[in-house]
Amino acid sequence: MAGNGPITQDWEPIVIRKKAPTAAAKKDEKAVNAARRSGAEIETIKKCNPAGTNKAASSSTSLNTRKLDDETENLTHERVSSELKKNIMQARLGKKLTQAQLGQTSIMPQLINEKPQVIQEYESGKAIPNQQIITKLERVLGVKLRCKK
Repeated sequence: MAGNGPITQDWEPIVIRKKAPTAAAKKDEKAVNAARRSGAEIETIKKCNPAGTNKAASSSTSLNTRKLDDETENLTHERVSSELKKNIMQARLGKKLTQAQLGQTSIMPQLINEKPQVIQEYESGKAIPNQQIITKLERVLGVKLRCKK
């Protein structure tokens, strides 16, 4: 032993403290309620942005958004023309066929073998033109349906 003298003990109290709460823990509802019960001061700050808004997105229009807004190109599919749908309907009625009969193959083997819904879409103008179906319709109905542009 290096020291000469009596050995003494240090009897001073040692205080071990918990780590100070983080900012997230201070905002926790339990921590705020505990602080209210103990009488501590609580500061509340009202935020200026309403909940659910994205400040970055709503603050200014970005370049891409502006380009999309300025875009005037029509990006829809081509539909059956009114002239074609009238021609199909007149030719079908001239042959005295219903839409279902025109689509079936059991009545006449040379019919187009399509669902009645397809014929209905062509006659209402909702279908996207398919040249194979139009060719089948022309062959079965015996009429030229397409017009030269």
